[in-house]
Amino acid sequence: MRLCLAPLTPPDEIDFSNPEFLEGLVQYGFNAVLSRRLGVERQVPDSRDEICLAKHYPPNLPTASIIICFYNEEFNTLLRTVSSVMNRTPYPFLEEIILVDDMSEIDDLKEQLNYHLELFRGKIKLIRNKKREGLIRSRMIGASRASGDILVFLDSHCEVNIVWLEPLLHAIATDHKMVVCPVIDVIDDFTLDYKAAPVVRGAFDWSLSFRWDNAFSSEMDDDPEGPTKPIRSPAMAGGIFAIHRHYFNELGQYDKGMDLWGGENVELSLRIWMCGGQLFILPCSRVGHIIKTQNKNNLGFNKALSKNTLRVAHVWLDEYKENFFLQRPSLRYVSCGNITERVELRKRLGCKSFQWYLDNVFPELEPFTQTDEKDKQSFSLIKG
Repeated sequence: MRLCLAPLTPPDEIDFSNPEFLEGLVQYGFNAVLSRRLGVERQVPDSRDEICLAKHYPPNLPTASIIICFYNEEFNTLLRTVSSVMNRTPYPFLEEIILVDDMSEIDDLKEQLNYHLELFRGKIKLIRNKKREGLIRSRMIGASRASGDILVFLDSHCEVNIVWLEPLLHAIATDHKMVVCPVIDVIDDFTLDYKAAPVVRGAFDWSLSFRWDNAFSSEMDDDPEGPTKPIRSPAMAGGIFAIHRHYFNELGQYDKGMDLWGGENVELSLRIWMCGGQLFILPCSRVGHIIKTQNKNNLGFNKALSKNTLRVAHVWLDEYKENFFLQRPSLRYVSCGNITERVELRKRLGCKSFQWYLDNVFPELEPFTQTDEKDKQSFSLIKG
């Protein structure tokens, strides 16, 4: 890793009492005042390991359609996402950027956005949904309009790094059933500093909540590629990944019965592994991402997340879904809608059992038993 940039604004110099700062934080989930000052493009530090510099990729890689869905995104942040892709992606590999506006209400994202996108004429498709669809269905709408060989999904508050796309395209060109993710670097939500992230893998717990997990050092130490070796990952974060367009369709796209967003990343991860694919994180591909300050009490999102994770449990966990309900007992008798189509998809694809997934992909996820729950409750009573 090289080149460190000085902080845009040291944390101790941010005026947290500034009404404009607080308004932006509530509306967008990060420092919108600083984002406006930063503008629509900037340089970011090259966060790759030095070994990555010696890697070379063939000139005849597949083409990519970059799909970016947004809803009420801060204008400059969205444009920085787009301009970073345009500025750091080799022209022959970039088929198009597809922007899907999920019924945004902010004025900046209407005529002003149209005007600025004229700068990227020829590479941008802007789709405006006629009703609010949520991230999951918006991504399916974007994918249906794509013509590139590879679909690359990005969040609307990202900045791609240099040589970010070539490792993803090369991996999928080697195996069309390989789904790949970059290492997701951190863009600080207050200072907007771009910070290199460690190489980790994706995982989840029995409540089906995604989390980051340490990559096994033995995987990297015993390989000549060392810290640049692709990391076999049980799950993906879901916001940023690449998949072959035909394989995405063959695999069943997303579960359109899910609402808004949340849980779709774990569902797709299970489907990839259990139905014959592979999921890897590629350390030589880096994309920065703002982790927004979220409103934990958003009833609409919490309801959608509960429904979505319930669908995952009922379709994919087999006899192990009891472990999910031990963690989320309030959901045991809640409806998750009709899952017949997804159950039939699993049969049609000839997918393996969740037991196979535990044995071969994620043995570290140990089953949570009724005895464990009783011990936990007993401990709570004693402690209380």
